[in-house]
Amino acid sequence: MKVKLLQVGPLGTNCYILEDEETREAAVIDPGGDAPAIEKALEGAELRYILLTHGHYDHTGGAAELAEAFPAAEVYVHPKDCPGPDRYLFPLETQVPGVRFYGEGDEIALGSAKVEVLHTPGHSEGSVTLRCGDLLFCGDTLFAGSCGRTDFPGGSVPKMLASLRRLGELEGDLQVLPGHMEPSTLEAERAHNPYLRQAMRETP
Repeated sequence: MKVKLLQVGPLGTNCYILEDEETREAAVIDPGGDAPAIEKALEGAELRYILLTHGHYDHTGGAAELAEAFPAAEVYVHPKDCPGPDRYLFPLETQVPGVRFYGEGDEIALGSAKVEVLHTPGHSEGSVTLRCGDLLFCGDTLFAGSCGRTDFPGGSVPKMLASLRRLGELEGDLQVLPGHMEPSTLEAERAHNPYLRQAMRETP
């Protein structure tokens, strides 16, 4: 599985292209803007999915344009972030006809691999982490050395700590691919991330 990173949109959101190298089927995760640049970076791969870790505009701002360019691609978001009550949520239900919903435990086939959905609220009610093998696409839940904000509508400190604890308890040294800033590893975050360490000290 090949992963390509682009920084897109006004806030430099990390947008990932996940491509099965045998079938050339691809998924775009969090197209926060710059849809033409994302299309160019696909380099002829077949875009099957547009997968959103949550509904904030800086992660979804290019979804409508990308979906228009690739009408066969399926767009997924957690239902708690579409529609949403706060102004930070992009109006996907009106901008992207046929948007689909996924949630905890769902799996999406991409070539020979599977993308598993982990519901990890805290930054927003509908935040998810997408796992593909040893890759964790964490959106704005887990960052290198930090975590997502909880002061937006739909945010919650207790839910964020529970989500961080859940990620910290996953087995193995998985790759952490966040929605902003640099990538990391789960072992590094267990050792040095104060928010993750706090979450893992607290009992459920």
